[in-house]
Amino acid sequence: MAEEKKYRQFQVSKDLKRLMAKHYALGRYYRYWGRPLRRKLAWITSGAPVELLRAFKIYSVYPEQYGAICSTAKATEKLCQAAEAAGYSQDLCSYARSHIGSILRPDLAPMQGLPKPDLLVACNNICGTVLKWYEALAHLLKVPLLVLDTPYLPGEQTEHAQQYVLEQLQSMVAHLEALTGRKLDRQELKRQLTRSAEMTKLWREIRELAQAHPSPLNGPDLFIQMAPIVAIRGSQEGIDYYRKLKAETEERVRRSEGSILEEKIRLVWDNIAIWPKLFSFTKMFTERGACFVTDTYSGGWTAELAPGDPMESLAATYTEIFLNRSPEFRAQQMIQLIEAYGANGFVLHSNRSCKPYSLVQEVIRRRVMKKTGVPGLMVEADMADPRAYAEESVRTRVEAFLETLQA
Repeated sequence: MAEEKKYRQFQVSKDLKRLMAKHYALGRYYRYWGRPLRRKLAWITSGAPVELLRAFKIYSVYPEQYGAICSTAKATEKLCQAAEAAGYSQDLCSYARSHIGSILRPDLAPMQGLPKPDLLVACNNICGTVLKWYEALAHLLKVPLLVLDTPYLPGEQTEHAQQYVLEQLQSMVAHLEALTGRKLDRQELKRQLTRSAEMTKLWREIRELAQAHPSPLNGPDLFIQMAPIVAIRGSQEGIDYYRKLKAETEERVRRSEGSILEEKIRLVWDNIAIWPKLFSFTKMFTERGACFVTDTYSGGWTAELAPGDPMESLAATYTEIFLNRSPEFRAQQMIQLIEAYGANGFVLHSNRSCKPYSLVQEVIRRRVMKKTGVPGLMVEADMADPRAYAEESVRTRVEAFLETLQA
């Protein structure tokens, strides 16, 4: 049976393509709306408090997501080479290199690169690299950079940590008021948080539907369908889309229709997708009836917004992003996913680019295997740069891993 007949596609995905195309098109022209009050455009890291920018009517686009777009468009290698030729090391994050390459060589980039921003907003709760990446962008583009520093959480969040982040957010408000000429509308911020909370809840509920046997979702579904929660979080369009996606996913569960037609093995995935090989890599699993029923990466956008004052809620929520937590927390998260989703094993992507995600994976792998008794496979690759992917060695390891599960 041909592979394409073993995999069910979501009908609603056609709406997703239009939605994301509209998002990037609006980003290119948003600043020209509503003259004479010129609107602002920001480049923002995926773990930054976008609701605050939305309250100031600042339109946001995400260079990290654009890095994934470059990879799926097969443009990453040339863009990285352009950045490397300018002196950026090949050891740097491939999202950063490809994005910087798109600025240096827009002729090689999808959509000829992102529209130039009026400001940059970086938060280090997901990654320390973003600080230097965004410093380089500020230097290249001559635009202001706002940084939100979140302290690492070895255990539970402390009042001191939350207050530290809250004070920075208050300082950020002052900068945004000066930049936009507007005062913060706290009611609008509250409305933005309410929409974000609704959209996050929908995304969480969609993911939880994969606890069904067979799973209505597979790894590529999760990675592709997470685009709205990253790029248009808090928008009504995103809410509407996830309502439709949830309804279609629920219908699959009602009909006992899996994302793959012959589910035999259930797996948990850890780390960012291998974007340039997303489907060919997944095919190694689906052709043997293995389905990635859940993952840690797309689940990073399921955290509930903390209750209370909007600014305090932002401080608490964005400090507790899962990559800002200890190996013990992440191991327990993986254990809970394996138990809740009935997984037979798990696969960790040792991602050459994303060191905060990857460096403690072997510690996590051993702890999870000891606690659950299910096997875990480590695969070495890169989230965007295809030069770091050795297909034959990956295939050998995957086949050996799946044979142990089928024995």
